[in-house]
Amino acid sequence: MENIKAAIESAQTALGIEFGSTRIKAVLIGKNHEPLASGSFDWENTYDNGVWTYPLEQVWEGLQSAFVALKKNVFEKYGVKLTSVGALGISGMMHGYLAFDKNGNQLAPFRTWRNTITAKAAEELSELFGFNIPQRWSIAHLYQAILNGEEHVKDVDFIATLAAYVHWKLTGNKVIGVGEASGMFPIDSNTNDYDAKMLEQFGEKVAEYPWNINEILPKVLVAGENAGTLTEEGALLLDPTGEFKAGIPLCPPEGDAGTGMVATNSVAVRTGNVSAGTSIFLMVVLEKALSKLYPEIDMVTTPAGKPVAMVHCNNCSGEIDAWAGMFTSMCKALGMEISIYKVLDKIFESALAGDKDCGGLVAYNYLSGEVITGLDSGKPMFFRGPDSKFTLENFSRAQLCSAAATLSIGMEILADEDVKIDRILGHGGYFKAPVAGQKIMGAALNAPVSVMKTAGEGGPWGVAILAEYMVSKAENEALDEYLENKVFAGQDSTEVTPDADDIAGFKAFLDNYKKGLAAEKAAVEAF
Repeated sequence: MENIKAAIESAQTALGIEFGSTRIKAVLIGKNHEPLASGSFDWENTYDNGVWTYPLEQVWEGLQSAFVALKKNVFEKYGVKLTSVGALGISGMMHGYLAFDKNGNQLAPFRTWRNTITAKAAEELSELFGFNIPQRWSIAHLYQAILNGEEHVKDVDFIATLAAYVHWKLTGNKVIGVGEASGMFPIDSNTNDYDAKMLEQFGEKVAEYPWNINEILPKVLVAGENAGTLTEEGALLLDPTGEFKAGIPLCPPEGDAGTGMVATNSVAVRTGNVSAGTSIFLMVVLEKALSKLYPEIDMVTTPAGKPVAMVHCNNCSGEIDAWAGMFTSMCKALGMEISIYKVLDKIFESALAGDKDCGGLVAYNYLSGEVITGLDSGKPMFFRGPDSKFTLENFSRAQLCSAAATLSIGMEILADEDVKIDRILGHGGYFKAPVAGQKIMGAALNAPVSVMKTAGEGGPWGVAILAEYMVSKAENEALDEYLENKVFAGQDSTEVTPDADDIAGFKAFLDNYKKGLAAEKAAVEAF
């Protein structure tokens, strides 16, 4: 305890802050990379005028609230005030579109990764580059705004992701980590910068505009580089009390995909990780490039710039959370005050007792569209037949299987490409309950899934590690070496291997799921 107090008071710590889809979380780590304290703020995107968005005012409200909660947690646990740290890192949900003019004014509502409103732009750019440009990517949003004839485009001076925006306001630097940058514009892993040829192709495509694409994108940095220091203005944005000191070095801002890779020690070749929360994605660090372009597969990078194949699905646990909320309301109506987290634990626990094929029940968790299954928007649905076994256990298992179903469909492409994965590590809310998430995800991917004890900390812990790596790495020490030898050496993990019945049961569920997609598509069209 005394050592921890001394480390906090002498700023021998690192702080990671991540803007997730449903929570802004701050995690403070010590010299041995262990989490010391945390604070969070819950938020949720809104669907406003056809766009999934968050108001930027809430970004700062949430950041300050999470930081206040962190300071309180530090004082309650250790009896000391948090006034400084040794290094700081910002992370956020990848992709999306934030546009600003030369005076720093926001030009359009924040368009998050969740939007599926850039189909034409994504298609045209994919054809132009010969490289898959998903709808979520920043460049797709910019080009779609051009195709739409939006007035604000002519005034664009800077475009950013959420993490790059927050970092800019804290430091004054318009920079971005290479992993996060790979969700804005294609990256050349030989140079760890935006692909020069594609920048030129895009510039020719939009030559009539007064800006240059090279100048409005943030500068790309790799893990370990210094990305600036916390300014006096930035320190007050973080902590309006003025107690937190300026001058702290920041690592390059990264996306939740990159910090998830760090948090699961999945930055080396042939490692993979599944991040499962509001959205779900599988990332595999590749030995070689895929044989062709796949619209279902994103090509991104690790925070160190290594090429990664990413299967991304917009929907995961949102529908599970919605049902848990309804069950919690029922409990309240019956006079029982039960936490939604306890209800969620029971849903996951019940799923383990369900029939392997979910008793013939089928659920669709599509709160928004999915490229992999050809949906521009979503409508959550639940099916059962008169002969289905409609029990809590089967219902719960169907919801968990639904959360993994679209990812399983996308994974079939990587299997056909003979992509080798030595290990898969899971993190995010889907894996917080013991065993259930791992077992069903393992059945969906036909592979063992491991979860480390730090997986619950996820991205904010991962970006704190990146901040610490920046200030304490040895000369020429690669990120994967640092993680393997200094962060995860001796780290406990739990591996769950699906049995043959789990795999066969999930396959039966997925067969029904694929058959029912026609009804899901019809529902989207009808409503």
